[in-house]
Amino acid sequence: MTRHYHEQVVQGGQQRSSGAVEYLLRKFTPGLHHLQIKTDIMKTATGAERTAFALVPGHGKHILRFKNAFIAVSREREGRSFDANGRPFETVKLTTLYYHRHIFQELFTEAHQMSLSLNEGKTVVYTSRNTAWEISGTPKRKRPLESVVLAEGLAERVQADMREFLDARTWYLDRGIPRRRGYLLHGPPGTGKTSFVQALAGAMDCNIAMLSLSQRGLTDDLLNHLLINVPPHTIVLLEDADAAFSNRRQQREADGYSGANVTYSGLLNALDGVASAEERVIFMTTNHIERLDDALIRPGRVDMILHLDHADEWQMGRLWDRFYADPAVPQDARKEAFLKRAREVGVVGKVSTAALQGLFLYNKDDPDGAVEMVEQLAVGRPGGQSSQQGDGQQSEGAASSSR
Repeated sequence: MTRHYHEQVVQGGQQRSSGAVEYLLRKFTPGLHHLQIKTDIMKTATGAERTAFALVPGHGKHILRFKNAFIAVSREREGRSFDANGRPFETVKLTTLYYHRHIFQELFTEAHQMSLSLNEGKTVVYTSRNTAWEISGTPKRKRPLESVVLAEGLAERVQADMREFLDARTWYLDRGIPRRRGYLLHGPPGTGKTSFVQALAGAMDCNIAMLSLSQRGLTDDLLNHLLINVPPHTIVLLEDADAAFSNRRQQREADGYSGANVTYSGLLNALDGVASAEERVIFMTTNHIERLDDALIRPGRVDMILHLDHADEWQMGRLWDRFYADPAVPQDARKEAFLKRAREVGVVGKVSTAALQGLFLYNKDDPDGAVEMVEQLAVGRPGGQSSQQGDGQQSEGAASSSR
């Protein structure tokens, strides 16, 4: 018997395409009798939650008609494999007559465009699972770059450098130079390293692929595979680069900390070896740059080294403006009183912007209270918060940079 049908198999468990798969299923709803309800909980721009319901084909086999073509749909669930969010992997198989195969191209193109539109204005965060990148949680609304208060002019300089790199594709190709760009952010906790990368990704219309070098099961080969297969228009963020390794000059008999599976040579090869990926932007963060070997941060692997220190007076003033600026109520006198008091108690250049944010959040409707409580920054607990909070705060900063 001659085969006169065409099949298309879609893996629903791969989260980079799962949005398109769900859209496909919703397109097939009319005329089906075996349906199930899919519930989506979405957040609006203001942070309010909204629940949406959709009818999709249930598990099993279905026959439907789409644009005058009959399509057999088979939806199967894998019972023992689950994605990063605990959902079982699924396979959706579509079968139609061979001369209707063009329907698949139309359907997949429409589904892909719809999936992209759902993430418009948002930043998608990927994390690694085995050998693939998967979407972590729901896409987040783009964070304004000005919400992360760095030292004066620093954010703009990094953004301009990255923009120049992304726009210079032809220049790199014509000269045969590998098109890669690397940045290292170092400094105390709470100074905005991770937050800045998140905001920069939003400003550059990029997504983020986050990877920890101390992740269980991560090997040299797997690291190289993941970096080669980063999703398009995505910044790679390698957090706490020092945590996975000890300095080779201090511990030459071992390649890394006990239990580390990624070697220094493996990381170096993944960053700029013969098999390393092209057209890639990598940000590395560390609290202890002194623990990193010179071979890791040499030009070609790291093109810009940026020191994010505790908040200087300019940053304190900018953060004050972000919390208390009101055109109808001049704040200059209270702002100057705050900065003067900060100088008197000696906290300028001594506390993180995460600590400052904690103080301002505690007094979000009371700028006078922030002035009165500024000395608590010196003892490390403004508004009941530690002065050394993590990098995931809403408004964090950095103080100086070097190249």
